[in-house]
Amino acid sequence: VQLQASGGGSVQAGGSLRLSCAASSRIFSNNAMGWFRQAPGKEREFVATIAWNGGSTRYADSVKGRFTISREYGKTMVSLQMNSLKPEDTAVYYCAASRRPVGGDNYATYTHWGQGTQVTVSS
Repeated sequence: VQLQASGGGSVQAGGSLRLSCAASSRIFSNNAMGWFRQAPGKEREFVATIAWNGGSTRYADSVKGRFTISREYGKTMVSLQMNSLKPEDTAVYYCAASRRPVGGDNYATYTHWGQGTQVTVSS
């Protein structure tokens, strides 16, 4: 398994969760990493991405200021800290590795995907 996501769960609105994704060193080292999510009946949407060296990040407008993406090089892990969660954040969250050193919001540019972890936010 090249990407293994964990940390999902259920929380009340306003709460916090931290998602983690362990990656193989081969795909982690030189590639951007990202998080996407998919709610029932909706298309997969971009959440956040971080460049291969952590030098730049990008967020969807809907999560900007509430979510933070980070990389832990020693552990080849990418995390997503989610604060001030809202019911509309409820979805299955997927971590992904891009084929590029700097990622974008297009899921087609991500070549490796984790299995997904459920996040449920109740009002």
